Amino acid sequence: MLSHHTRYQYDRPVCLGPQTIRLRPVATAKTPVRSYTLRIGPPCKQQTWQRDAYGNDVACVTFAERVTHFDISVQMEADISPRNPFDFVLRPDVTRWVPPSWRVQSAPAMAGQRQCVAADPHGSLAQSQSQSQSQSQSQWSVPHQPFYGAAQEYAALAPYRQASAPGPRQLAFLQDWVQKAPVETLEMLVGLNRAVAAHVGYQVRLEPGVWTPEETLAQASGSCRDSAWLLIALLRNLGFAARFVSGYLIQATRNGEGEEILTCDLHAWAEAFLPGAGWIGFDTTSGLLTAQGHVPLAATPSPEHAAPVSGLLDHCQAVFDVSMQAQRLYGQIEV
Repeated sequence: MLSHHTRYQYDRPVCLGPQTIRLRPVATAKTPVRSYTLRIGPPCKQQTWQRDAYGNDVACVTFAERVTHFDISVQMEADISPRNPFDFVLRPDVTRWVPPSWRVQSAPAMAGQRQCVAADPHGSLAQSQSQSQSQSQSQWSVPHQPFYGAAQEYAALAPYRQASAPGPRQLAFLQDWVQKAPVETLEMLVGLNRAVAAHVGYQVRLEPGVWTPEETLAQASGSCRDSAWLLIALLRNLGFAARFVSGYLIQATRNGEGEEILTCDLHAWAEAFLPGAGWIGFDTTSGLLTAQGHVPLAATPSPEHAAPVSGLLDHCQAVFDVSMQAQRLYGQIEV
């Protein structure tokens, strides 16, 4: 059984606008959810469930009176029996991916600079001295992965394939990776996830927002949401459909007495869409594929649409408190 309680305490009575809560496992979650309850306090005027544009079940809550606190309590029972994260089959034409080719600087080389030249994606690249970000962005060409095709069934993937031009650090990372990347699609994706996990050290970052890929690469560290967004940017610039996922991460660990206990945290990871297999999760904190302990709550094209709670609030001072507890039931691997 998983118990998750969040409280927002305000320094005065405030008006809360409509609140959107994204704390219900998505319908396509691979971890079976046997029961789920969401409770709101103080009593709200209305609580309705809706399915957003990305297929997530979200609770919409409104209050008739001013409030001094806002409580959200979730209780959930899920089966986290071990499962094989590689238990899927790719469509035959998906087994190999198409690497990009590029020319970094299209404008004439300025004094003291050398142009990067077009190169074989798995061959060597000429070295270049530092260039402006606008120059480095100008010539990255996102490859077309033919297994997505032009079929109508993949039109829904368009928001997940929109790639922003890479900055200089992201471009350097991509160039270095493409030179050594495996030609097999799954092997390449697994390796890229590990490369991001190795490059970006994990840190707990309590301030809101998500760093840009350039910021995360510059810091060589970040929260789970920062490294997940970096991987998504890299995947899209390699021609893959990728999305941001927020959810619960439930893990078994041992306490000081050596007893096995369960821990639970809010977490974030990336998913790539592979025809034949569907959406496959990659955890950039561990460098592994997502498995039974990853319970997705919201999957969206960008992080701002996956926030656990969002809505309007009067100007005030607020104190935020959250607690989570997970425990086995009936001796089984359940929470």
